[in-house]
Amino acid sequence: MQFVKMHGIGNDYVYVNCLEQTIDDPAALAPVIADRHFGVGGDGLIVLLPAQSSVGAHVRMRMFNADGSEAEMCGNGIRCLCKLAHDDGVCTANPMRVQTGRGVLELTYTCDDARKIERVTVDMGEPILAPADIPVDLPGRTRVVNEPLPKLDDAGSGDWMAACGLDKRMTCVSMGNPHAVLYCRAVARVPLAAVGPVLENHSIFPRRINVHFVEVASAGEVIMRTWERGSGITLACGTGASAVCVAGVLTRRTQRQLLAHLPGGDLELHWRERDDHVLMTGPAVEVFRGDWPSP
Repeated sequence: MQFVKMHGIGNDYVYVNCLEQTIDDPAALAPVIADRHFGVGGDGLIVLLPAQSSVGAHVRMRMFNADGSEAEMCGNGIRCLCKLAHDDGVCTANPMRVQTGRGVLELTYTCDDARKIERVTVDMGEPILAPADIPVDLPGRTRVVNEPLPKLDDAGSGDWMAACGLDKRMTCVSMGNPHAVLYCRAVARVPLAAVGPVLENHSIFPRRINVHFVEVASAGEVIMRTWERGSGITLACGTGASAVCVAGVLTRRTQRQLLAHLPGGDLELHWRERDDHVLMTGPAVEVFRGDWPSP
């Protein structure tokens, strides 16, 4: 099986063109091929597929986390899937429409001198804010904005909250997949490996959740760290950065146009006022290609 290793600001996945080959069980393959010691290595597996004829898309994306669970969307991953489809001649439409678990998303892109995609803007659509649709199990709320943080019995001593200057309130947003956004004074001081899995699997999140800690540098700039559902600590999260842009506006911390600094690089976000769509812009990079042996 031929594969391509790609990344969007360090959020790396193994990509397989399934218009030309077949994977019988991608959920089972994902944790094996994404293993950084015994496999190719990555945050998961993403497959390029033909779009269903009824949806009006050019291609389809399915995304599997490193634990084999399937996610609805991946913001960094969809930029790289667009690059794979374009650079391999599958689809050169600009804009390109990609079918995802979030629905059909529209992507525009720019190319380098070799006519290879280097930068992609994704129309992420409107954020989902109703608790039942995120989902968050908090009956009676119309939105989860500055909601008191639930009790974290397994997250160790509360000293870390004081150390990082945590605001003990969360804002939850879905960009097709669920996100919890928390603000603090120093993201570097958050013990993410300990706190992330506790929040991800908390009982109020029936489908688990992606967790982001955010440090506000200015009204137009933030620093963030991410614990991704099913993958753990990652260098970047495009849907998460989009959720952070929305959360910043809802909590009056940041503006609708935002530069997000993530451990792997920067993303540009814009929660557009005229239609409430979130636009996310960033690079897409091919790392290498290879062959995965048949079982």
